[in-house]
Amino acid sequence: MPNNARKKYIKEQIKRKEEYLEKKKKAYHNQNIKEYSVNKEIELLEFLYQIYHDQSRNNVKTILSKRHVAVNGLPVTQFNYRLYKGDIVQVSKEQYDRSQVVKQEVKKKVNINIIYEDDDLLVINKPNGLLTIESDHEKTETAYKLVLEYMSTKNKHARCFQVHRLDKETSGLLLFTKSYELKELLSKNWNTLVKERGYIAIVEGKMPKKEDKIISWLKETDTHLMYDSHKEGDGIKAITNYKVIKESSKYSLLDVTIETGRKNQIRVAMNDLGHPIVGDDKYGKPSDPIKRLGLHASTLKFKHPITKEILYFKADIPAIFKKLFK
Repeated sequence: MPNNARKKYIKEQIKRKEEYLEKKKKAYHNQNIKEYSVNKEIELLEFLYQIYHDQSRNNVKTILSKRHVAVNGLPVTQFNYRLYKGDIVQVSKEQYDRSQVVKQEVKKKVNINIIYEDDDLLVINKPNGLLTIESDHEKTETAYKLVLEYMSTKNKHARCFQVHRLDKETSGLLLFTKSYELKELLSKNWNTLVKERGYIAIVEGKMPKKEDKIISWLKETDTHLMYDSHKEGDGIKAITNYKVIKESSKYSLLDVTIETGRKNQIRVAMNDLGHPIVGDDKYGKPSDPIKRLGLHASTLKFKHPITKEILYFKADIPAIFKKLFK
């Protein structure tokens, strides 16, 4: 057989073999793997329950835990793996390779606790561990985003605006407006409109004075830490008042009010007194008995800039704070 004819023959044989293998692969796939399209956001196990509604829940769990399920071609065993519209779930008669199983970091869903809402304003009780607005490290899980998502369920064109902020580690009252104009009115006149901003704090040790006013002159380092210069006029003036509510042998529960809204002013003031807020790994490195920062924004009182009505809101002391003093 001439060389050219032989080359052509070999090419044809290879092509036929490839076609045969592809057909065999498709036949195997159709026979052994079933595919399902996802049309809404849902957890994987719940999705499988809907598909195999005629089987017991334990059987469905076994299908997933024994590596018979893949999402978009990647094997998954995680019950709470979150699916999104457009995903493809594949269920195979044979087990997928253990080494290829992927895991998804699933964030705990945060529900917002709405304290007050009207046509102009919305006040929430922010949980600790949640940012007020996005940062370089967190874009999605913020109080602002959750409030906007809530408002969008009522009106897809809804907008919200953050008036002030709380530290990520601080829980408590947080105010949003539903219009930019009202937000600007509040922001520009915040110090005159706000009549009371109260906090509950747990600090290390017993306070030598059961009630006091602290005046600080705050400055900021290159690493964004605040500190008191202890020199009048050298920095931004911050006024913090406190009163002891309860004491134990190790800790004090304080009622704190601020006359100025400066960054970290309560945390700096308490640390400077030698009684840092518990759980504060930024200022003072104290103990961590409640596994969170011991600071909660408990009261907010201000004059509505348009109606002139005095509005007062209160967020109860977290139960874990009270537990420390039983």
